[in-house]
Amino acid sequence: MHSQRKLHSNKTFSGLIVTAFLLVAGCSGPEVASGTHDPFENTNRGTHEFNKDVDTVVLRPVSQAYGTVVPAPIREGASNFSRNLSLPGMVVNDLLQFRIDDAIVNSGRFVTNSTIGLAGVLDPASILGIYARDTDFGETLHVWGAREGAYVELPLLGPSTGRDTVGKVVDFALNPTRVILPQDVQDIATGAAVADVANTRYRFSNTIDSVLYDSADSYAQARLLYLQNRRFQLGQGTSQEAEYDDIYEDPYDQ
Repeated sequence: MHSQRKLHSNKTFSGLIVTAFLLVAGCSGPEVASGTHDPFENTNRGTHEFNKDVDTVVLRPVSQAYGTVVPAPIREGASNFSRNLSLPGMVVNDLLQFRIDDAIVNSGRFVTNSTIGLAGVLDPASILGIYARDTDFGETLHVWGAREGAYVELPLLGPSTGRDTVGKVVDFALNPTRVILPQDVQDIATGAAVADVANTRYRFSNTIDSVLYDSADSYAQARLLYLQNRRFQLGQGTSQEAEYDDIYEDPYDQ
């Protein structure tokens, strides 16, 4: 059963990689993203209002309860565990980007926290100065030459672009832990990922509330901040552009 699932995952991954290469092949040259390309704005605004309603009714009150009731060490332990499981996927992307140094650092962090860090609940790697070098398949596509594409807002997942939407799909299937870990551990990982989303929403509640509820146009503000931060991450922005935490981080990206 495990071998069948592994074979199916390998076929899925191969298909996604081929699709990504076709996407890159369709680009006629390098592009330095600037301004706002939002041809789906009417649809995006509808999705934004849906996401905002979900935040109002579910995410914000749940995160406040979680942050108030659950002690900080437990919250951080769950978040550490979840983020540790994302490292193998980052290593794969590092290799696809030919960034061997980053792959070595992320591998070292994963091994350190998975062993003496008690499966990643603790974070001794940071104490040792081994910090994660975040990446994803959206960045891999960027390195391969794929253009940013149109701005889109995804249900529940929030701000994205055409390129990063493809990246999210591939990242979901790309993470080796989805193939290696048994189903019961994957269920625990999914729960920890959801807890991490709640913890992040709680920690950055002032900033997120300011964007969603205090802005004259929360859609335009969220779009601006997302594009500025993403381009900065990919080396296309300036150091004066503040980084923006993704308030709709995918809780199932494991």
